[in-house]
Amino acid sequence: MYQYNYADQALVEERVAQFRDQTERFLAGNLSEEQFLPLRLQNGLYIQRHAPMLRIAIPYGLLASYQLRELASISRDYDKGYGHFTTRTNIQLNWPKLEDVPDILARLASVQMHSIQTSGNCIRNTTTDPYAGIHQDEIADPRPYCEIIRQWSTFHPEFAFLPRKFKIAVIGTYHDRAATQVHDVGLHIKKNDAGEIGFEVLVGGGLGRTPVIGKVINEFLPREHLLSYLDAILRVYNLNGRRDNKFKARIKILVESMGASEFARLVNEEWTAHSKDGALTLNDAQFERAASFFTAPDYETIDGISAQTELKKQLDDNKAFADWYAQNTVAHKVPGYRAVVISLKAGIQDGKYVPSGDVTAEQMDALADISDAHSFGELRGTYQQNLVLADVKVSDLFELWQKLAALNLARPNINTLTDMIVCPGFDYCSLANATTHNIAEQIERQFDNLDYLYDLGEIRLNMSGCMNACAHHHVGDIGILGVDKKGEHWYQISLGGNSSNNAKLGTILGKAVPADAVAATLQTILDVYVDERITESGHVERFGEVVERVGIKPFKERVYG
Repeated sequence: MYQYNYADQALVEERVAQFRDQTERFLAGNLSEEQFLPLRLQNGLYIQRHAPMLRIAIPYGLLASYQLRELASISRDYDKGYGHFTTRTNIQLNWPKLEDVPDILARLASVQMHSIQTSGNCIRNTTTDPYAGIHQDEIADPRPYCEIIRQWSTFHPEFAFLPRKFKIAVIGTYHDRAATQVHDVGLHIKKNDAGEIGFEVLVGGGLGRTPVIGKVINEFLPREHLLSYLDAILRVYNLNGRRDNKFKARIKILVESMGASEFARLVNEEWTAHSKDGALTLNDAQFERAASFFTAPDYETIDGISAQTELKKQLDDNKAFADWYAQNTVAHKVPGYRAVVISLKAGIQDGKYVPSGDVTAEQMDALADISDAHSFGELRGTYQQNLVLADVKVSDLFELWQKLAALNLARPNINTLTDMIVCPGFDYCSLANATTHNIAEQIERQFDNLDYLYDLGEIRLNMSGCMNACAHHHVGDIGILGVDKKGEHWYQISLGGNSSNNAKLGTILGKAVPADAVAATLQTILDVYVDERITESGHVERFGEVVERVGIKPFKERVYG
């Protein structure tokens, strides 16, 4: 992980002192609500339906065990003893008191964390593949490039007040696990015929009330030009993006209105005239320095045959462990190791629904200990609101599974219907039109049979409480959007979305359904899928493949009669 230097630490501590003074002046009545608004947003502080919400940055998803312990302690001391992981791999506190926020920020600074640029019209937290650096198919580790972008974008004076927020995602494999095509900028690491590293650059993706898939504007950008080209993109956006209507202010609207080719021309013109081959040009020494923070841990040389023999026995003897291994572990490029996905979708526990992405302070402390014991003291957040232990020895998997099971964190449901991305909805968010947690609970109770979920196969279900689409409902195999109808909560369903390779937006099924009919409607949709899917040579059509082949009509006819 990147470690703060003296300058980094000083900057963050100065920001804490600055915000402490601003908060004290606001509470004393010396700053108006209007004056305080941009100041708190610059520090990740929102005012939600019942209380402030503080969004804490976790750069490109990497989290050290000592940082997680401090988050646990902060959630106990200043919140209700839990945190909520988001699709940007950040963590949110939903119940801090405004007067306590400066103290929270000081505690975060003590472990090299902050909430800077997690809100407001600025460059937000850059995200990446949760298996960065360990995946067998990786062209290059994207984390050093994420860190270079982070250092360039943090406190960037020119891009602190953009027309709207700006999000960047970087991947180093062909398979997209970071939803890059629905970001303002998506960067795909490539190699040219000469073996040189560069980036395919996509611009203008985004969801919300106007969902758009990003467009390629540069098929191969040499890596030394990463920052200078990003600088040109941001300049064109900053100069031309709309500021008169926040609903039309995202870069996606600008790219759509002028066309990708014209936008690319303007970027190239700006780049050539002002930043190409200038001070922002990166050199090998800078890449080497960034890469030095992400060196491989001290892996052991493992007797693969012995480890696999013991693992097979454990799998044969314990079906629950075998299910978890099949669903929640991922191949690793180092023999004898696997990555483990920790499901933060516990579902119904002791009769009560546990919201997607929520982790208690006790679980955080235990996960910190587990990461020290089994994964070199590091965890990673995922776009799907889960956590990953990236470097677990195969011989440790059974013990790890037992520890996670004791914490209700070993649910073997990754990539199944109940691995839902769910925003906090009306229960917390002041922007939401409808509740989400009650609908997620309804779905959990309807679909509680693991064998049935496994038979359905990989299905991405995303649910948002409003058109802001924080849960990316547009790109779920099944998307659910909460809407308000004269004070009642109804739910619009879409089918066939995809946030991975060949990303696409789902098609709205029809009129919204009432709250008490959501799970039953999903059951009907899934019945159609099971009836329509084709199995050939052992390959079972996935849900998205069926929707693409047969269209929306069979689903619509069965749901609406």
